[in-house]
Amino acid sequence: MTPNVEHLLRTEAPQVLGALVRRFGRFDIAEDAVQEALLVASRVWPTDGVPENPRTWLIRIGYRRMVDLLRTDQARRRRERHAGMSELAMRDPTRQAGPALETDDSLTLLLLCCHPALSPTSQAALTLRAVGGLTTAEIAHAHGTTENTMGARISRAKKQLARAGARFTPPTDADRDSRMNAVMQVLYLIFNEGYTASTGDALTRVDLTREAIRLTRMLRDSLPDDPEVTGLLALMLLTESRRAARTDGDELVPLDEQDRTRWDPELIREGTELIDSVWRRREVGAYQLQAAIAAVHAAATAPDRTDWPQIAALYLGLERLSPTAPVRLSRVVAVAHAYGPARGLALLDDLNRGYHLNEEPLTRQRERAIRAHLLEMTGDTAGAAALYREAAALTHNQVEQRYLQRRAHRLG
Repeated sequence: MTPNVEHLLRTEAPQVLGALVRRFGRFDIAEDAVQEALLVASRVWPTDGVPENPRTWLIRIGYRRMVDLLRTDQARRRRERHAGMSELAMRDPTRQAGPALETDDSLTLLLLCCHPALSPTSQAALTLRAVGGLTTAEIAHAHGTTENTMGARISRAKKQLARAGARFTPPTDADRDSRMNAVMQVLYLIFNEGYTASTGDALTRVDLTREAIRLTRMLRDSLPDDPEVTGLLALMLLTESRRAARTDGDELVPLDEQDRTRWDPELIREGTELIDSVWRRREVGAYQLQAAIAAVHAAATAPDRTDWPQIAALYLGLERLSPTAPVRLSRVVAVAHAYGPARGLALLDDLNRGYHLNEEPLTRQRERAIRAHLLEMTGDTAGAAALYREAAALTHNQVEQRYLQRRAHRLG
């Protein structure tokens, strides 16, 4: 499958899913129908060409499969009381699949996936699958679990939505507010998976970062006065501004070695203005703090002009709000840059004793890479080389893997 076809399918999938759920009212079955339509398209389009209206084509295929799935499902439930939208859709000839509606269902689909009947983890997993288009393996990596476990979790989430009678309708203001934290977490995870891909021969997946930014812009348009939504968008823009400088050919370039003239000034300007617009408000949230950290990096014209003490202080505040393993590990890096590698190593040892960052699925690879870098700074080249190799063995991203192996080889 060509990259253009793959990108088109990823873009259209949420819209096709939204159209089927709106017509039939069954998210659990619609998601399966969409996946089958995408599979058909991935086989047909590369040889026959992309149809003039790919969304309508996908909806037509998905509609047919949806009817088949519903008939099978209703045969099993014949003795149950199960009437409503799905049955009407099959019996009413006026409800046959027609041209695709010119509407963007992504935000409503996001809020549906973040239904209160689901746990926060299930909300994130289902949204990453249905709206973000991530594979089950990628979602599992983002959550630090196995593919089989995540596949079962997604399946349970779809069944829970069906039991809860979730419908594809715009939520009320109160309902929207209750789901917003889950929605922001999902968008954050989609962006992170795109910014550093969990697998493959490319460091980034631009399709995912762009989609996360697009959806977050849409979210902010709906909630312009929400400081955390603004902070999340600012964080994404400021982080994305460095993407072009993160690689040289197919090699990774660490932050302190990047050519800062390749950073995107327009994204930096927009992101900085956004975080400045909400920073002075009374309550500061986790996304605002992360955006503030990114803005400090963006303001530095050279690595040695970075205000690392300020970044370390911001990370301490972030850790109090969001005491997660990745945040704690990031504070280690900031402390080491601000006050020296010995202080960083001491903090890392202390955090490992209390929180086992070296064993956490989300941080065990990065913990070794960071410790290796700090040991290298102290002159322990043998210890650093061994840990770089350990870190390389724990990542499935080939660009990152080559970078770590190269660091180890250089040290001997």
